[in-house]
Amino acid sequence: MFVVIRETTYAPHISLDETPQFREFQSAHAGRPGYEGTLVACVGAGRHVTVTLWQTPEDMNAAREALSPVVQRLLDPLMTMPSTLIGTGKVVFDDLRQG
Repeated sequence: MFVVIRETTYAPHISLDETPQFREFQSAHAGRPGYEGTLVACVGAGRHVTVTLWQTPEDMNAAREALSPVVQRLLDPLMTMPSTLIGTGKVVFDDLRQG
């Protein structure tokens, strides 16, 4: 499994998960091959840290390329500053509970 970790900042009054733009993006995101799931944490002052899991690095890279226009159209207009890629890599430990 592989991970993408990103920090994104939106206006503090926005409930990101309640916006139609985020819902549409997440639907496109979750529909990508190899998608394993996403965690989004609001860490204060509009800052969000996102952790997205992928089966393979190829799935991860293909999704980034395919979803770039979707992010530009839906999420970029909501951001108060550009998104920051913290890193990508192989997951070395996972004790997430399977539902």
